[in-house]
Amino acid sequence: MSFRRVNIIILVLAVALFLLVLHHNLLGLSSLLRNEITDSGIVGLQPIDFVPSALRHAIDGREEIPVVIAASEDRLGGAIAAINSIQHNTRSNVIFYIVTLNNTADHLRSWLNSDSLKSIRYKIVNFDPKLLEGKLKEDPDQGESMKPLTFARFYLPILVPSAKKAIYMDDDVIVQGDILALYNTPLKPGHAAAFSEDCDSASTKVIIRGAGNQYNYIGYLDYKKERIRKLSMKASTCSFNPGVFVANLTEWKRQNITNQLEKWMKLNVEEGLYSRTLAGSITTPPLLIVFYQQHSTIDPMWNVRHLGSSAGKRYSPQFVKAAKLLHWNGHFKPWGRTASYTDVWEKWYIPDPTGKFNLIRRYTEISNIK
Repeated sequence: MSFRRVNIIILVLAVALFLLVLHHNLLGLSSLLRNEITDSGIVGLQPIDFVPSALRHAIDGREEIPVVIAASEDRLGGAIAAINSIQHNTRSNVIFYIVTLNNTADHLRSWLNSDSLKSIRYKIVNFDPKLLEGKLKEDPDQGESMKPLTFARFYLPILVPSAKKAIYMDDDVIVQGDILALYNTPLKPGHAAAFSEDCDSASTKVIIRGAGNQYNYIGYLDYKKERIRKLSMKASTCSFNPGVFVANLTEWKRQNITNQLEKWMKLNVEEGLYSRTLAGSITTPPLLIVFYQQHSTIDPMWNVRHLGSSAGKRYSPQFVKAAKLLHWNGHFKPWGRTASYTDVWEKWYIPDPTGKFNLIRRYTEISNIK
């Protein structure tokens, strides 16, 4: 009887030891997964690797504000200026999800290590261009907007897997207001995103020569195509700008927005559904279809745009100063040779410590000639 009792005790101890070892291994695995997240299961796509960075703790328990910005190698200075302007105009707990390609990550990381940017909390996210296979129709006239990172905004739930809400913005912006106000934009029930409409009072209606109307649906979609007509969307409906928006990611996932966007990308490859004289970015048409009469609006002052539509100055100095966010959408970028309001943008630009990225300015060319 005594011998049997000893055996039972030994068995119990062995089981307890096994459970302790198993628990320790599971904790190690959990830690590994936290550092190297792959979210292929979210929408059934190929995984996107997240490169961990320091400072992941919350500040005084305040809610984290995820801000997603795409950063391509040739426009990296734009992303840096945008990030710097956001950080210096808020006391909120902002975390930047900077989406880039593998060959840019090291350059970006060295820039972010500059003394002026060390307080910024960020995560570098590697975007896999394979996600776009079979979804893009080659068009030499859409060179810039055909780049993979242009479509990162379609995959927000994968890029920011743990957030319920996020802000997306292009790299050609400067933020002059507190980003918390934009983040707190109220979204109506059932709406997955809030955009700034092109017919709003802050952004003048612009007609681009040879590109149709840039402020309604007919400027982006080919209404001669039966599939577009069957959607019963009014051609005169005011379009919106997808360069700055607030997303309810819970609703985004519930409605499978990413899958819907991919569906229309594929259909465009097969049937050519976008306007031949596309009024703006190639990312806009699928967003217009998916969010037709199903989106909320942001304050127009949070996307004062068209600063890059021409080299001239279209707004008064007082209006530019009052804007919460300035957007250089168009061909004339603030880091380029001919751009408007470059003095406002340069206030937030941090020179590249590696020397790879340089501003292109007329006076630089003149001094070189001399």
